[in-house]
Amino acid sequence: MAIVFTVVMVLTACGTASQTGGAGQGSGSEKADGANQEVSESVEGKEGDQKAKAGGSADTAGSEQALAQTESSGNKGSEAGAGDKETGSEQTLAQTESSGNKGSEVETSDEETEIQVFIAASLNRVMQEVAKAYGEKHPNVNIVFNADSSGTLLTQIEEGYECDVFFSAAQKQMNTLEEKDKLLVEGTRHNVVNNQVVVVTQKDSYTAVTGLKDIGKAESIALADGSVPVGRYTRVAMVALGLLPETEDASSYTTEQVSEALGGVEISEQANVSKVLAAVVEHSCQVGTTYYSDTYGYEDELNILERVSYDLTGNVIYPIAQVVNKEASPAQAAAAKDFVDFVISDEAKEIFRSYYFDTDVD
Repeated sequence: MAIVFTVVMVLTACGTASQTGGAGQGSGSEKADGANQEVSESVEGKEGDQKAKAGGSADTAGSEQALAQTESSGNKGSEAGAGDKETGSEQTLAQTESSGNKGSEVETSDEETEIQVFIAASLNRVMQEVAKAYGEKHPNVNIVFNADSSGTLLTQIEEGYECDVFFSAAQKQMNTLEEKDKLLVEGTRHNVVNNQVVVVTQKDSYTAVTGLKDIGKAESIALADGSVPVGRYTRVAMVALGLLPETEDASSYTTEQVSEALGGVEISEQANVSKVLAAVVEHSCQVGTTYYSDTYGYEDELNILERVSYDLTGNVIYPIAQVVNKEASPAQAAAAKDFVDFVISDEAKEIFRSYYFDTDVD
């Protein structure tokens, strides 16, 4: 089994209240261009024919024959048999319901299948490990990851990008997909992990900032835009601390408005949490707000100035669900559901915990 993962980080230099776009563009069933893609292999499906014959005795002038055939494409098996005496044969058909392919019947098959899995950027590294573990059990399923901000991924799905599974960094995007767009497969939505917003800086930055409350003392800040979950959670916490005025939707605050509220500090707006992390690690910005899980592997390079309390941000729950994909084959739909089930398994939870995620969620 070969697994190829590609991680692309684009570094944006700090500028006063600068902005970068974060929404994906495209149409049809194209796969998201420009998004980070990672590939792992997995498996599903089996194809084959089963035949059964039943013969009669010497006193019988006829013979009986029954043939049942099951195809992985979802076609129903047919049976034929005749004769005065029959021992008969039995066939078992496996049924797979998913993504609008309800009622299709498939038998196990050795054919390869591929699923498109859209994941929040902060899940980039941990999902490589999860996919590797899944691939060991399902070597014929090819998993294609598209990693970006949850807001960008939502837009891509709404625009028609092919997607089988969505793993968001916030409930807001998943709620939209379920309640407004009606694009979730019923019964497949689950809360998987909880994360925590942190204020980080380089080890040698000597910043005067001690946490979110005095983040305005920074020389420069890397901040995700409001459509990105970590950017929204940061703004929610700023409202709770009195750094921003009360509002019904904290995510609506622009980078310029945040900069002004913090006394004109330089803010470099980033399109996803991975780019925030890169800006700080590469010394383009002095401080930034990211997730605790994103500091995994950077312990020698970053200082965590504050782990922002859930009292300020609320829980940072990551939900997963299978997405309705009308173009998916029965094998593809079954693989998507099976992968969702693996992600919520105890085996996967151990992997998430090793990457600083909290798996104690309802």
